[in-house]
Amino acid sequence: MTSALPSTSPARIQGWCPGALQPMRAEDGWVLRVRPPLGRLTQVQAAGIAALAARYALHTVELTSRANLQLRGIAEADYPPLLAGLQALGLVDANVRTESRRNLLLAPFWQVGDGSTEMAQALAQALASPQAPELPGKFGFALDGGTTPVLRAGSADVRIERHGADWLVYADGSATGALVGAGQAVAMAMDLAHWFVQAGGLTGPRRRMAALLASHALPARFATTALPFVAPYQSPLGRVPQGYLVALEFGQLPVATLAALADVAPMRLTPWRSLLLEGVQSLPAQPALITRTDDTRLRISACTGAPGCGQAAGLTRSLARKLADVLPAGQTLHVSGCSKGCAHPAQTLTVVVTTTGYNLIHHGNAAAIPDVTGLSPAALAIQLQERAHATPL
Repeated sequence: MTSALPSTSPARIQGWCPGALQPMRAEDGWVLRVRPPLGRLTQVQAAGIAALAARYALHTVELTSRANLQLRGIAEADYPPLLAGLQALGLVDANVRTESRRNLLLAPFWQVGDGSTEMAQALAQALASPQAPELPGKFGFALDGGTTPVLRAGSADVRIERHGADWLVYADGSATGALVGAGQAVAMAMDLAHWFVQAGGLTGPRRRMAALLASHALPARFATTALPFVAPYQSPLGRVPQGYLVALEFGQLPVATLAALADVAPMRLTPWRSLLLEGVQSLPAQPALITRTDDTRLRISACTGAPGCGQAAGLTRSLARKLADVLPAGQTLHVSGCSKGCAHPAQTLTVVVTTTGYNLIHHGNAAAIPDVTGLSPAALAIQLQERAHATPL
């Protein structure tokens, strides 16, 4: 395996997410993502990542909405030893193809023996096989093995959910799916991925399943069972049956905090930019940890923004902090440095930083048409205050 950094394109919109073997250039250095198998880190792995980040990257590790860890600010000369360290921890795939295909989101509340991890491993093996379809870099799978789905808001194109004694396999954006036994779920999910390619999913501008369904009907076998209604999921914090769930502002995990948590327990990464510490009933005091669902820091999210991202028109996280206290009750806010919205594709109250002011989108992502444009910071705060007063409590 070569230790040289791969070349990257200057295109504004990347069709892939950075990996350990395929990092991405940013204004603050190279960016790479660690995709732990099953979204889980052993204590040795967590401590190892903290030590590697402290030496070779920025001293804050980012938790992503795909339950990955992201390291930023890596100098070109530091990439080879960093990669070697991740390989020694068992956190690097055999090749780029396997790494890019293993885009699998596993609900973090699995229990040993419930079949979730076994199915996830089987799906990862199927995606790594030579017979697997060549899928877009952002194309993903979600595996939801609990009695109630928790991943429907997560980014995925093929979804597998427990449905009584069976499993429902369906395309993102569809209201129906195929109901199969546990032994057939992985094969059915791969069939759906193959159909995506055969139906022309690689040729569209977005190259995602929901976009393809706007113009193509699914095969009949994926229209046999209606998708059950599930209320929007709100992640808990604190004690859960599997351990202790903690969040972090903007998903930013200081390496010192990661090292301290590595001394406590193995951890599972979640799509809510939080950590589940296995089997833990109490935590050491760490100021970065959020343990209450009413913490105002949970109401805001923001992309990297300037100066870390060269495509951002300005600062994002400092603005989000200032706006948190004027949000309408129960409202969440995302601040994006540009109109791509790669850090938060879901629809919510969104502010987009531009060179001529701030654009406000009442319900959408950063790529949506703004409802108000060119706002000053003061005018933006007034807009949010007016929404708060107009929103029933």
